[in-house]
Amino acid sequence: MSHRRTTRRGVALALVLAATLWASPAHATNDAAIGAGAAVCSLLYSPAKLVFAGLGTVVSGMAWLMTGFDSEVARPIFYSAVRGDYVITPAHLEGRRGVEFVGRDPRDELPEESFEPAPGNW
Repeated sequence: MSHRRTTRRGVALALVLAATLWASPAHATNDAAIGAGAAVCSLLYSPAKLVFAGLGTVVSGMAWLMTGFDSEVARPIFYSAVRGDYVITPAHLEGRRGVEFVGRDPRDELPEESFEPAPGNW
């Protein structure tokens, strides 16, 4: 079975599952519908993120070699490509969390205890 055929079947199965959950309110809650939507979105988003991360890894390796093994040049390229979100979650769809396609350097992130939720998101 070809990869394209398998992918089409997976997408079709996810769409049927999402439609089934959406159409049967007796068994499905809003949370289940959002979860199914997140799964369908991840079917498209995750492969794109994986390709981006793979290409970024190659480019950062080339930058490291071409600059005489200078990690300060390669590190930002690597972190931008590899860090970030690989799947879409219900929190992303509900707007409680932003999707981070391009990652950030961990040295630039705030510690967890300094996080303050946005007003109205208690």
